[in-house]
Amino acid sequence: MRINLTKKDLVNSVYMQLGFSKLVSENLIEDFLSTIVTNIKHEKKLKLSKEAIQNINKCKAYLDEKLEDAEKPFYGINTGFGSLYDVKISKKDLTKLQENLVMSHACGTGDRVPESIVKVMLLLKIQSLSYGHSGVQLETVNRLIDFFNNDIFPFVYTQGSLGASGDLAPLAHLALPLIGKGKVIHNKRELTAGTILNKFDWKPIKLEAKEGLALLNGTQFMSAYGVYLLLMSHKTSYLADVIACISLDAFDGRIEPFHDLVHQVRPHAGQVKVAKRFNEFLEGSELISREKAHVQDPYSFRCIPQVHGATKDTLDFVEQTILTEINAVTDNPNIFHEQDLIISGGNFHGQPLALALDYLKIAMAEIGNISERRIFQLVSGLRGLP
Repeated sequence: MRINLTKKDLVNSVYMQLGFSKLVSENLIEDFLSTIVTNIKHEKKLKLSKEAIQNINKCKAYLDEKLEDAEKPFYGINTGFGSLYDVKISKKDLTKLQENLVMSHACGTGDRVPESIVKVMLLLKIQSLSYGHSGVQLETVNRLIDFFNNDIFPFVYTQGSLGASGDLAPLAHLALPLIGKGKVIHNKRELTAGTILNKFDWKPIKLEAKEGLALLNGTQFMSAYGVYLLLMSHKTSYLADVIACISLDAFDGRIEPFHDLVHQVRPHAGQVKVAKRFNEFLEGSELISREKAHVQDPYSFRCIPQVHGATKDTLDFVEQTILTEINAVTDNPNIFHEQDLIISGGNFHGQPLALALDYLKIAMAEIGNISERRIFQLVSGLRGLP
């Protein structure tokens, strides 16, 4: 596979999977999150590339070789977790350590995460593991691909992630069926993991050293929702422009605030884009071009390029953050077999996404605020309107 999610087919795949009947959005979304190797709408299947298989196998072989030196501790691989980092785990208990990690963290609560989001979570976890810095078995990645390709959705709960150590609880539920535990949704039916493994004649995965950590550490729950929210926001932002054009025309508004010269002297990208779009959409309108009795419009009309544009600039920032995240390795420790290094770091931390999504929330709220003020103007009996 070794997919590089830059931008384009992923939009159509995720967009359709998340329930949108058609792609309506910004021009840049047409490039968004691309070549996903699969188009969910057409139920195309994932398959690892030769390069990804080599990366996974080389990393796993390196880790196995390092563990032959049983005396050297590697966090979470042959030691305990968290405050038990200095507790050495014997070789015979390494599988039990990883399985206990998955089971102990599968403590989510709340509603079930929608299947469309779970499918994106599976995709993004496969993507992260395919870079070959996680020390997992090829068999484990292929089983995740089996789940994706056969629409087997582990039962994941909406509440439980703290983000500070990644999406531990949601990803534990995503991983649980690999070892034959937990529940899944298949063909709209809730089944035990054991039942689905029997149905496909699969054996439970015997997790080896590091695999529980690789599966649980990460930001795929946050990222999957981030992809969904970003697509929703792009669509809403575009529709806000279309609707605001109609409102401006109906309110007998002036087109001068959208003149290119105004925005050349304050050339924020989003602002320029919105002004250009309004001129294109309203070209040929008899209402917008007729002589006006009023010198200027209220802020909610006159400042549309500045407000809508600032939101679009925010969407660009959030998009870049999410693109970086879904093309990243977010588990811990990270294994660099070519450099002969195993490094315990913090790539699982959700702060980059958390701040970006808070920013997105603010930006979209502003779209709602200015829209409400335009509605107020339109229903206030002004300019000959009822």
